[in-house]
Amino acid sequence: MNVSHPMKNPTPWHRGGGRRLLVTVLLGAVAGMAPAGLLASETVRDNLVSLSATATAELPLDVLGITLRVQREGVDAVAVQAQLKQALEAALVEARKSAQADAMELSTTGFSLSPRYGREGKPTGWSGSADLLLEGRDIARVAATAGRLTQLSVVGTRYTLSRQAREQQESDLSAQAVRKFRQRAGELAKQFGFGNYTLGQIQVGSTSTDAESRPVLGVMRALAAPAADAPVPVEAGKASLSVTVQGSVLLIK
Repeated sequence: MNVSHPMKNPTPWHRGGGRRLLVTVLLGAVAGMAPAGLLASETVRDNLVSLSATATAELPLDVLGITLRVQREGVDAVAVQAQLKQALEAALVEARKSAQADAMELSTTGFSLSPRYGREGKPTGWSGSADLLLEGRDIARVAATAGRLTQLSVVGTRYTLSRQAREQQESDLSAQAVRKFRQRAGELAKQFGFGNYTLGQIQVGSTSTDAESRPVLGVMRALAAPAADAPVPVEAGKASLSVTVQGSVLLIK
């Protein structure tokens, strides 16, 4: 193979865009030996393919949260505040009897006191509320405890996915998504007439629909029934958890 000296017989790659073509060819020749970090370089553009792969699973929501509220009204702010504290403290005493780490935990999530105004814009009294949240993986325990707190009203229920269940499933889904990504990359390489590929920059992320709120009306009616201390009727739904692997691969011969 004869190669002319570039100074004696200038070839197109000495002028403008031709030089970039030569660099690309040389990079392609050594791409199989290049480290993966080289793919992030701006000089490597040809034969670079972007793709993604996703693995999804449906999981039962295993954490129940029930929010209960006490409300009081009166003409004296101090008296209303004292009534709220008394009712909340009594509920906490009862709820703590069933509290257990991970199974059911409780917390106060709100305490408010505000004036009420009449038609003429003058204050006519005070109204206040205090919230108590029961939450845990022992759904039966949470529902039963909420049913016993008859001095409070249920104002909201919510299901979520526990951290333990999420982390365990994310590990499995990540492995599935990676296998799908590599399989897809190999298929694309063959479809474009290449023999193999080298991994470029890769990102792995997860998304989920792991919270589900239930209508409150049916729950409040159940508490207003004669057996008001019966467990709150609840039913868990499912969460959709997905792990996506996306990035780029360099197709090589």
